[in-house]
Amino acid sequence: MKLSYRFEQTSCRLRIDGLPDLSAGHGPEVIGILSAWELDLAGHPTLEGKRDHLQALLAAVLPYARHLVSSVPRPMGLATDPVQMEPISSTRAGLRNRPAHRLRLLSSQPDTQPLELSFDDAELADLVRCLDQLRLDPRVQLGFSLPPDRPLPRREILERVPLRQRLAPPAAGLAALAITAALGLMVPLPRPTATPAASPAATPTSPLTPPR
Repeated sequence: MKLSYRFEQTSCRLRIDGLPDLSAGHGPEVIGILSAWELDLAGHPTLEGKRDHLQALLAAVLPYARHLVSSVPRPMGLATDPVQMEPISSTRAGLRNRPAHRLRLLSSQPDTQPLELSFDDAELADLVRCLDQLRLDPRVQLGFSLPPDRPLPRREILERVPLRQRLAPPAAGLAALAITAALGLMVPLPRPTATPAASPAATPTSPLTPPR
């Protein structure tokens, strides 16, 4: 029995078709074998492909969104990968320097130019929600090999922070220490008070022994 599930947001709709994988013990409502998928994005061509293309889309978009939320946007995907995601600057609707995001898809057909789609923040959020719904739906057991959800390494976050911002707290601490030391040198030290000398105690003398 062919199954079909949809995941919808305001500007995005994802549909997947497939069959249960009886050899894996799946129930009649679980898609374990993907036969087709289709992604409709508002104002963009409909995307479709094979299972590998859908996994590549998940592997590029979801990590990109995690870095974006952490304020460390970075491109995802190599130049030879079927799906790539990167931040760009958009002038759509007459707004200059508006942050936007570009999705680049390589076709498996020869002599076919890559397809590039640009999104704003709201459109990207809709796409991420649809992909998250697909990934977390218990009715879909396709076994995608995706990186685990882990916090970003501290080193990666620090590398994205400007050097001036990283050096500001240590510089402020050193300045406060120097000011404190200078103020301490300006405070006069208390003079020692003279104490009267103690008179020497009388040395007892032994009585003389009278001569015999």
